Amino acid sequence: MSCNARPAAQLPDVTGPKITGAVRQRAVELADAGELPAYVYDLTELRSHAAAIRDALSAPGAPQIFYAAKANPDPMILTTLAAYVHGIEVASGGELEHVRQVLPDARIAFGGPGKTDDELALAVREAERVHVESPHELNRLASIAAGREVDVLLRVNLAKDRRGVALTMSGPFGMDPILIDTCPAILDVCPWVRLRGIHAHLASGLDVPAILRQTAEILDWTRPWLDKVGCDAPEINLGGGMAVDYTDPGRLFDWRSYGREIAKLALPGESLRIEPGRAVSVYAGWYVTRVLDLKRAHGQWFAVLQGGTHHIRTPVTKNHDHPFTVLPVPSGPTTPPITNERITLVGQLCTPKDVFARQVHVGRLAIGDTVAFCMAGAYAWNISHYDFLMHPKPTFHYVR
Repeated sequence: MSCNARPAAQLPDVTGPKITGAVRQRAVELADAGELPAYVYDLTELRSHAAAIRDALSAPGAPQIFYAAKANPDPMILTTLAAYVHGIEVASGGELEHVRQVLPDARIAFGGPGKTDDELALAVREAERVHVESPHELNRLASIAAGREVDVLLRVNLAKDRRGVALTMSGPFGMDPILIDTCPAILDVCPWVRLRGIHAHLASGLDVPAILRQTAEILDWTRPWLDKVGCDAPEINLGGGMAVDYTDPGRLFDWRSYGREIAKLALPGESLRIEPGRAVSVYAGWYVTRVLDLKRAHGQWFAVLQGGTHHIRTPVTKNHDHPFTVLPVPSGPTTPPITNERITLVGQLCTPKDVFARQVHVGRLAIGDTVAFCMAGAYAWNISHYDFLMHPKPTFHYVR
C-alpha cells in the first residue's frame, strides 16, 4: 500500500499525500545517522493544507475553524496552524495548559466529559467557551465561577441510527433533549453563566454528503430550542468528524464542496463553528523506521521493523493496514531482498497485536530498507503506549 497513490495537488482536486523530496531527504539522513525510528512533520505541507481549508471556508456564513488539539498537540503543529484557524479546542486541563503555553493568545474552547473541579476553574479563567456535558456539570461550573462571567455551549446528543460511521459519540457525551431541557432553569438562577449556544459532535468518519445531512439534523433541532430559551445571536458548534481514508491516501475530504454547501445553511444572526482535528494534521506526519529482519513462517512473509505500534498506535486503533513507502537502502542490501510478495509488517513488541499492516503487496523489500508510514500526523504518537517494554522513544524532526 503506497502513499503515492496519486500526485499531490491543491484543493479542490481532492488528491493526497505523496512523500516529498524534503521528507525523503530527511528520512535518508536520519537512517544514515542511526536516528530511527523518527517522526518527521512536514510543516510546509501542513501550511499548504491548512491554507486550502481556510480558503474553502471563506464564504459568508462559513463556519469558524477550531483545531482539535487532541489530534496532535505537538507545539510546532500548533504554532504552524495558528495562522489558519480561529482557535483551538481542548478536552482536558492538561491540554488547555499546554495550548496556553504554546499559544498564549489563542481562543480556546474546552469540551469533553468528566471535567474535574480544577479543570472547570481553569476553564473559567482561560477558555472562551466551555462545552457543558450535563446539568450536574452546569451546576458545578456555576458554583465554581462564583459570579464571574463564563460563556457556555450546552452539548446535545441527538438519537439517530448512525450505522456505517467510523465512530459514534453516544452515551456519556452530552445530553439528550430531555436532559438538556433541565438546563434553562439552572441558567435562570445563575445569570453569570451565559448561554451562547449549542455544541453537537455526533459522529466521525463522515464524507461531505453525510456531514451535511448531520448538520441539517443538528440545525433542525438546535434553532427552535435556542429560540425557545431566548438565546440571541447563537453560536452552533457542529463538531468535527471529517472523513480520512487510510485505504486511499490520495482521497481527501472535499473541503471546497463542504464549504460551499454549509455556507448555504447558515442564517443571519447566528455563527457556526467546527472543530476538525485528524483531517487537518494527519497528512503532515510521517513515521519513519527501518527493516530489522525478514523471515518466512508457515508460508507467509514477515518484516520486523524497529519501533512498533507503541510509537504509532493508529493501525491498532483503526484496525487497518497503514499506508507506507519503502526507501531502499542506498548501498544495497546485505541479504537478498524479497520481491513481488505479500508481507506482514510488524514491530518489536512481544505481542501479536503489534502489526502495522497485514499481507500487503510489496514490489521489493530488504533488510536495512527505510519504511516511511504516511498519515502519521494525527492520533499517532500522542495516543501511543510508548513506555510499554521501555524501548527507546522516536526522535522528532520538522521539515519547514
